[in-house]
Amino acid sequence: MSAASSEPVRELGAWRYPRTLPSLPESYHTVHVPKGVSFWRKALAFAGPGYMVAVGYMDPGNWATDLAGGARFGYTLLSVILLSNLMAILLQALALKLGIATGRDLAQACRDHYSRPVSFVLWVLCEIAIAACDLAEVIGSAIALNLLFGIPLVWGVCLTAFDVLLILLLQHKGFRYLEALVITLVATIGVCFGAELLMARPDLSHVARGLIPTSQIITNPMMLYIAIGILGATVMPHNLYLHSSIVQTRKVLPDVASKREAIRFATLDSTVALLFAFFINAAILILASATFHNTGHQEVADIGDAYRLLAPLLGTTMASTLFAIALLASGQNSTITGTLAGQIVMEGFLNIRLPAWLRRMITRLIAIVPAVIVTAAYGERGAGGLLILSQVVLSLQLSFAVVPLVYFTSQRSKMGQFVNSRGLAVLAWLVAGVIMGLNGWLLVGISRERLA
Repeated sequence: MSAASSEPVRELGAWRYPRTLPSLPESYHTVHVPKGVSFWRKALAFAGPGYMVAVGYMDPGNWATDLAGGARFGYTLLSVILLSNLMAILLQALALKLGIATGRDLAQACRDHYSRPVSFVLWVLCEIAIAACDLAEVIGSAIALNLLFGIPLVWGVCLTAFDVLLILLLQHKGFRYLEALVITLVATIGVCFGAELLMARPDLSHVARGLIPTSQIITNPMMLYIAIGILGATVMPHNLYLHSSIVQTRKVLPDVASKREAIRFATLDSTVALLFAFFINAAILILASATFHNTGHQEVADIGDAYRLLAPLLGTTMASTLFAIALLASGQNSTITGTLAGQIVMEGFLNIRLPAWLRRMITRLIAIVPAVIVTAAYGERGAGGLLILSQVVLSLQLSFAVVPLVYFTSQRSKMGQFVNSRGLAVLAWLVAGVIMGLNGWLLVGISRERLA
């Protein structure tokens, strides 16, 4: 029997079901990868998916913990942001490797490995997490529109529904156009915070010391609580599903050498993009530390309060304006990737093909309806509460994405030559255990706080 004819036998031995159509079929293998070109041209061909994933690490749900950490404890928790990003780099590398090596995204891998009842439960949990993530992004965009233009929060929430049409338009033109929009918005966020840091003039020696972990993070209960919040809000479960799918937009040949090259360049793209996300999150904390920590505003943790205090404390209204522009770019960017993740998860777990506009509208309405109700009833404070709730829901779902990912990529029967080495597998399980433990600790702390 030839190698080609025996491949399906090996695949069915590793998976319960044979591989079906790819997710995002309209974008699958649509980006050409040139052969025989320089390293930089090849890297450019693979650049894009990492930045689409990175936006999930700088979404509005992360802003509150970064603001609180900087305002209350100065630069001390910078080391926690750095550690969180290193964990994220590892897990996203595993996600892209799964997609390239097996031709399955994480949702499809779960469907093809677990029984149908288990797969269905995982799908429901993932849909709840995506709705929660989308909720945070919708509210973040609405708050930004309110701060910039005075648009009431309820109307701001409703306006966010229309970005679904933009996604459809750009994806119809080509996946590269969608990636270009995301990268432009990421660059906008970076420019805004770069300017903010120039205005704030942080102490660079203190910033450098903040990157070194200290025992105080563990011994101070309040500092530990916020540190866990930063860690818990960093790795987004929907990003793992998203990344394992969108790396398949590159037209990679099925041979081992081509896949190995694709994994190497995709990992480079992801690592660089996530390091940029680290800069954004660190910049939020540094800005809060330099502006609020030593000026008697240590209790600032709300996005609206930060916006209103930046102008008088830094002496220019431009500081507040740039902050709000960055928030709007962050919210809009995250909704793009969140709606794509919703399509990937439904198609992957259920093998159901709905029109793209219908799937994305369903995802958006699930987030918009509760956001409209709460903001109409309780205003900005209620919206802030929803942001916190969304992070709790994401924390609950995270282990149901991380554990299958680490398990699949550590199985030689599924990954073949691309299986995790023993050392990498141990490190991946350690990271998964740390993230799950810290998220559990965070949930217990929030529950006690709510009951107190």
